[in-house]
Amino acid sequence: MGGEVLKRGGEIRGEIVERVLARRGRLHLYDRLDAQRTALVVIDMQNAFVAPGAPIEVPLAREIVPVINRLAAKLRARGATVIWVLHQNSADGRDWERFFGCFVAPENRARAAQALSAGSQLQRLWPELVVEPGDVTLTKNRYSALIPGASSLGEVLRAKGIDTLLIAGTKTNVCCECTARDAMMLDYQVVLLSDCTAALSDDEQRATLENVIQQFGDVMSADEALALLT
Repeated sequence: MGGEVLKRGGEIRGEIVERVLARRGRLHLYDRLDAQRTALVVIDMQNAFVAPGAPIEVPLAREIVPVINRLAAKLRARGATVIWVLHQNSADGRDWERFFGCFVAPENRARAAQALSAGSQLQRLWPELVVEPGDVTLTKNRYSALIPGASSLGEVLRAKGIDTLLIAGTKTNVCCECTARDAMMLDYQVVLLSDCTAALSDDEQRATLENVIQQFGDVMSADEALALLT
């Protein structure tokens, strides 16, 4: 595997690499990617997840911000699309009661739901991320941005003729993985960016990278993906 394939959480285990090679005869899926048909999809890099002390903080998300900014700038220069996906739910969380009502303790539900509601400062994109006028910003209210009814991402991709997704953001093992899985099942080419994603632990990060490279897409660093773009 490329030397930069995993910046966080150690390396994908050798037995997984061997399993992938035995199945398809090669580690990486793609020899080239068409920049005009490629989108960088940056998921949930919002104050609620990135800011120190935020209610659903992922501390490692702050470390991937410079890499995402650098990659986004280079992709724009090559004609690729940059899409910022922000989670958003109602202030009381009732539009996702199956989550807030089951997975969040009663005393924490209001704070968690309000943090991701429209108009909340915590729901906004982390201010150190660089957004340009040609970028697309949209909201989702499920883990996967591609599950029916969750967001307008599918419509945006179809309108722009995009067939390849470079997935970045947080959490790696939740919204990033869910979106990657659905993207593959919808026939998109998928690359999960190992140094542009962040989870709460190395083990969770590694587990998703290993899942994706075996079944749902490729795993590359930002530089490895850029090297394939034409």
